[in-house]
Amino acid sequence: MVLEWRQKYAFNGMLLYVSSTVFVCYLSFGLRSIEGMVPVWNAVLWIILLFTSVNAIAKSFMQENRGRLLYFYSIVSPQAVILAKIMYNMLLMLVLALLCFAFYALVLGNPVQDVPMFLLTILLGAIGFSTSLTMISGIASKASNNGTLMAVLSFPVIVPMLLMLIKMSKNALDGLDRGLSFDELITLLAINMIVVTVSYILFPYLWRT
Repeated sequence: MVLEWRQKYAFNGMLLYVSSTVFVCYLSFGLRSIEGMVPVWNAVLWIILLFTSVNAIAKSFMQENRGRLLYFYSIVSPQAVILAKIMYNMLLMLVLALLCFAFYALVLGNPVQDVPMFLLTILLGAIGFSTSLTMISGIASKASNNGTLMAVLSFPVIVPMLLMLIKMSKNALDGLDRGLSFDELITLLAINMIVVTVSYILFPYLWRT
């Protein structure tokens, strides 16, 4: 976390990206009434969060030079490396997601009727994006054209997760009974646990390549 935090320009860059994107959304449709645009409000928020997570987490392994990776290889276990990366990206994405929601709601209005459920959805989304994209970043970093490979590998993983998150957040926006989101909640928790477990088991084999 100390090594990552020394590169504050990355975090500041993400804050600039979030604020500028929200401002562009405000210029596009923020001058109108938010009533009748709740689905658009919800969809645009998750699009912003998705691209924020990709830009923030894609650098997890791609920015590391071979010398630093060799140094890590000599002092710590691969399990420690992947778990540390996941935990840092999880905290980073959670902070960015909460800041994005706060600024987004401040600028464009807050139509959410069940705020605790909506915040829980954002928490699950931040954890899901960070765990999945961290492992995919590790895989893509071993290839020559890593940016394209990461986009291809992340698409089938992120899209089903994103659909469940949008459904949960829409239920929270409408103030529906929380039991309607129970299936998606359990599925997202299971996906996150599976990804972390698979990363812990398989990353040592990827680390040796």
